Amino acid sequence: MRPYLSIELAGAELWLLAEKAIYYPAYRALLIADAHFGKAAAYRRLGQPVPHGTTDDNLERLDNLLAGYDCEQLIFLGDFLHAPESHAALTLSALRAWRDRHAGLAITLIRGNHDKRAGDPPQDLRINVVPEPLMLGAFALQHEPDPHPTHHVLAGHVHPAYRLQGKGRQSLRLPCFYLLEDVSLLPAFGAFTGGMNIRPAQGGRIYVVGDGAVWEAK
Repeated sequence: MRPYLSIELAGAELWLLAEKAIYYPAYRALLIADAHFGKAAAYRRLGQPVPHGTTDDNLERLDNLLAGYDCEQLIFLGDFLHAPESHAALTLSALRAWRDRHAGLAITLIRGNHDKRAGDPPQDLRINVVPEPLMLGAFALQHEPDPHPTHHVLAGHVHPAYRLQGKGRQSLRLPCFYLLEDVSLLPAFGAFTGGMNIRPAQGGRIYVVGDGAVWEAK
């Protein structure tokens, strides 16, 4: 079993995972936000010198999660592909090989803003693509962090991060889960995505991710 922190939210148990994902044990569901597969490929098509291997690294992390948790379904909360240029041959080849390794897994993508621009994943990836919200137990799963009239929202899009302050001027900026009364945010799963600094609101809870662990920021 991989590191996680069990919390209660909207009357349900969720596991916040150190790999920047959520496991919903009641539904054996792994929730991933903002993978942005093919982002580096899209930047290279624009002539930007960015790292190679980001898709393989993200897929290896995903493999480890699926091996470590009892997953019946995998749900992407938007932004699976980054841009039209993400349909590059090498990116799609890696995704197809990964899908073949998990042929029996049910996969759903909730369309995010980047998906609408990039287009749906190729049909041979066998990903069920749906609009938001997707209702699952106590939650409305969305890409956009907009309140739902009846259910607590789990969303992506924002790529939340939090800056920890140390002694003197020392600080460390880490991805985080941000839990509020009606809407909660997942960190971006993709390793090449950036983040937006979160300032905690009253009643909000921040759980930072770093060094293979998850802990609440005080």
